[in-house]
Amino acid sequence: MRHLIAYAFVFAAVFAATATAEDDPLAPYLWEARPVIVFADSPKDPRFISQIERLEAAAAEMAERDVVVLTDTDPAAKGPLRQRLHPRDFQILLIGKDGQIKYRRPHPVSAEDVIRQIDRMPMRRREMQGGQG
Repeated sequence: MRHLIAYAFVFAAVFAATATAEDDPLAPYLWEARPVIVFADSPKDPRFISQIERLEAAAAEMAERDVVVLTDTDPAAKGPLRQRLHPRDFQILLIGKDGQIKYRRPHPVSAEDVIRQIDRMPMRRREMQGGQG
């Protein structure tokens, strides 16, 4: 298994045991980070593997945009992210710093596409201009 490169890019696996249904699994990231959530039915799903590789390849750009990658590859566990976001099969989602879904796709996407989506957000534009967001 490859190790992530040492950037501020964060990769976290999310499992049902880490939070209860009452918890908001995205609350820790509100106004601090932009979660990119990758759902699959198995960690061996070729789409999942491809998506993670694409995101890892752009780790520096993702870190610059305060991206946190969360994964859930165990639908049977009915984890808190699945309960909140209701994915089917493979999905990738981008959540804004405001906690709202900004982008959802049922297939792997390029890291450049995710970056483009982020860079179009008003908060990101303010960040690029030197504001606090």
